[in-house]
Amino acid sequence: MDDVDEPDEREELFYNNVREKIIFLLLFVLLLALSYAIINQYRKRDNIAVSVQDEDDITVYKYSLLLCTIALAVAVGAALLLPISIASNEVLSLYPSSYYVQWLNHSLIHGLWSLVFLFSNLSLFVFLPFAFLFIESEGFPGHRKCLKARVYETCTVLLLLSIFVLVLTYLLYTIFYTEQSLFYMLFNLWNNYLPFLYSCISFIGVLMLLICTPVGFATLFTILSRFMIKPQLQKTTDEEISILRLEVDCLTRRLDQVTVNGLTYMSPEPMLEGKNQNITRNEKELWTLQNGQLKRGLTDRLSIYHERLDVLEKQRKISVFRKLFLYPTFMLLLLALTVVTVLLVVQNLLLILVGIKALPLNTRQFTLGVSSLSKLGPFGAGLEIVIILYMLVASSVGLYSLPVVSTYRPHIKQTPLTHIVGNCTLLLILSSALPLLSRILGITDFDLLADYGRIEWLGNFTIVALYNFVFASAATLCLFNKFTSAVRKELLSRLKSFWKWIMGRDYSITHINSSFSVENSPTIAKKTS
Repeated sequence: MDDVDEPDEREELFYNNVREKIIFLLLFVLLLALSYAIINQYRKRDNIAVSVQDEDDITVYKYSLLLCTIALAVAVGAALLLPISIASNEVLSLYPSSYYVQWLNHSLIHGLWSLVFLFSNLSLFVFLPFAFLFIESEGFPGHRKCLKARVYETCTVLLLLSIFVLVLTYLLYTIFYTEQSLFYMLFNLWNNYLPFLYSCISFIGVLMLLICTPVGFATLFTILSRFMIKPQLQKTTDEEISILRLEVDCLTRRLDQVTVNGLTYMSPEPMLEGKNQNITRNEKELWTLQNGQLKRGLTDRLSIYHERLDVLEKQRKISVFRKLFLYPTFMLLLLALTVVTVLLVVQNLLLILVGIKALPLNTRQFTLGVSSLSKLGPFGAGLEIVIILYMLVASSVGLYSLPVVSTYRPHIKQTPLTHIVGNCTLLLILSSALPLLSRILGITDFDLLADYGRIEWLGNFTIVALYNFVFASAATLCLFNKFTSAVRKELLSRLKSFWKWIMGRDYSITHINSSFSVENSPTIAKKTS
């Protein structure tokens, strides 16, 4: 009886494997749906400009689009890999015996890292090159133009390209390591050479992140500084509000006149004529009305003016809230995240130079959920996740701010499929290198799992120290150049104005708008003086 009640280890292992595979499948389907929605938003519709009879081009387009969707899904998964792992570790350390988080174990996270590493290799070296070559293929000369001929041409060119990359990898491997025979290279292709090739790509990706992330910091500061120093005054809205108030007064007097004698003249003509279709419709008919019809027409028109005036007043209130609260809050948040990131990198660099902290090469066995990896507990782990996501956004913004890459920036409904393939390649390289950069810079102490921890150049002291020094110097230079004295003065002014606006100390919205207009317009300031 006791033997029957005891759980079977093989059965438990089977159920765990099935549960993990179901979770992986659901996560992959979710990422695929998200990636397809993003690509569908940016892809050029005219790219399927083929005749109805030519089904080969449609098939090529669909399969290439599917491969791009898979690559982008892998890129999103690689970008979210480290934040999800950090959050999972904190949840397991806080609730180690909870029934609801038993599925979130070390095997699941380790398997997720392995799958992301595998599909990153497949997407970089198989899916995306095949998609690009498949789009450009036309079939070998002398053969009938059909889908099979295009597949043969694509596979042949991809095979030749693979041989070239394999030989190049072999030459690089012999430079850094002892020379091996070609038979040994082919025999250990999956164990040695493909990880070495991916480590070279990841080295380039981390180098790109070192360039793109500080550039992204500078770009974000520049965008917010424009809103800070040159506030959006919405002069057109203020002028329209003034004209509407005059029209309301004029219509009110005309309505009183109609009430007294039943007759009036529609002169002068309305100042908003031609700007609002709802106000100016049936204008000539309104001029010819008399008595009760004229009174009803003027009343309806006056109600339209009041509705429009209420909408404009709400828009002006929202704009003031943005100017006085949202923009300063975003600037302070951006400044705080950048300063914290720089401090963490400087601390990590000093600890590495002194020898207190080991290099990010994974040399020990890590078990998920044993303890919190941050000294500040869940708060520190949450801060690490926010900084990693902030670096992801900054690197993406910085990537498309570079001179050459900016020409391939995707535009909504205007991006051809070849550009989509290139953008997916760049994003996949950056997102795959993000866990490496976060570990190198000391943003988190979460060890790199799966084959990410086998990248050997992570154990090179010179490379790791140089990466930390370059990132800290570039980010600090960005702070000094972009967070200028004008931005600081305007930030303090906005915060003081917002406080007075909240407290209601004779600080109306009109006074705020007029003060900003006087400070930022020399002509207005001269007139008021």
